[in-house]
Amino acid sequence: MAAVFDEPNLIADAGLVPVVRLAERAGLPGLTEDALRITGVGNSAGANPSAKVMSLVAAMCAGADSIDDADLLRHGAMPVAFAGVRAPSTLGTFLRSFTHGHGLQLHADRHAGAEGRRAQHQGHERTNQGARD
Repeated sequence: MAAVFDEPNLIADAGLVPVVRLAERAGLPGLTEDALRITGVGNSAGANPSAKVMSLVAAMCAGADSIDDADLLRHGAMPVAFAGVRAPSTLGTFLRSFTHGHGLQLHADRHAGAEGRRAQHQGHERTNQGARD
């Protein structure tokens, strides 16, 4: 016996809506576009990386633990709630195109962001300390 979810007007994982909106408000798509460059591949792996990253994040939050499981984002009314959902084969091509250099790009961007937040925090502390003196 197997359960089938084939109602086109329902969303099985409605909890993804606030998670995806939070990632969008936090700027994840923009950070991906700014930090990640996939060039020199003979396919479209480097096209629109932000949509692919958002699809992967949403799939993982919904419990996907393999590329094939990412297909759960394309059932029911999920495409209505989430624009830009990519097919599992597209996500697999995207992930297979990553090299060590791409990991370094993402690490450098994450590190630069942490340094910027630390400097901003220290500046805020100095401003508050000067106001108390």
